[in-house]
Amino acid sequence: MTNKKILKVILVEPAGPINIGSVARLCENFSVHELILVSPKCNYLDQDARKMAVKGVKILEKAKVYKDLNSALYDCTRVIATCGRKEHGDIPLKSNKDALCWALNSEREEKIALIFGREDRGLSNKELLKANKVISLNTSEHYPSLNLSHAVAIVLHQFNQLNKHDFSKTSSKIIYPANLIKLEDCINDAGSLLLDIGFLMKHTYKAKMTKIKQLLIRGEIKDDEVALIRGIISQARWKIKNKND
Repeated sequence: MTNKKILKVILVEPAGPINIGSVARLCENFSVHELILVSPKCNYLDQDARKMAVKGVKILEKAKVYKDLNSALYDCTRVIATCGRKEHGDIPLKSNKDALCWALNSEREEKIALIFGREDRGLSNKELLKANKVISLNTSEHYPSLNLSHAVAIVLHQFNQLNKHDFSKTSSKIIYPANLIKLEDCINDAGSLLLDIGFLMKHTYKAKMTKIKQLLIRGEIKDDEVALIRGIISQARWKIKNKND
């Protein structure tokens, strides 16, 4: 990992201290900068976790805990989520190589988040929509479920291998996507306005706003473009409020 990249491994509602300890060890193996836990469902510092962490125990002890995923992602500029299901409706899957290369292909300081879901049911569709890219691991159709720490190990190994590549030799234009939490706030603001003016109805709001969010993420909207949309929304609200002035 170059000094321009900060890699964060985020575990959402992990339930097993042994898994958390194993992931802390992996973070030490692959030079991950931060281990983040979102609403852990166990004592992540208990003896079983410490035993599994081995030389990653310091990473375990310094793990940051957040109450929700938005708080964990507030400063991340490139976000990749993982899932075990092969079918996700309208949520497109990217190949691991394409998604991880995209995360690494940058010339400025970036905070990269790799999100892993719950041991029993992974990430919800709402959580997956907080990521720029969603990936899955190819496993046997007869038994596709992977242990959490095994999934983390595979993705970190792939990330480490790709990190050795010199992306400065690539000719493709580098895209710097908007912060996804700011984008989500913008989309919520836009949705509220669209409800107020009657463009959306409450019973279709969620589905249509999900499509709009997916469209903006696929288009890799940038921070200044999000700010432009927020400005348009603000001006539209002002005009509606003052239409009789």
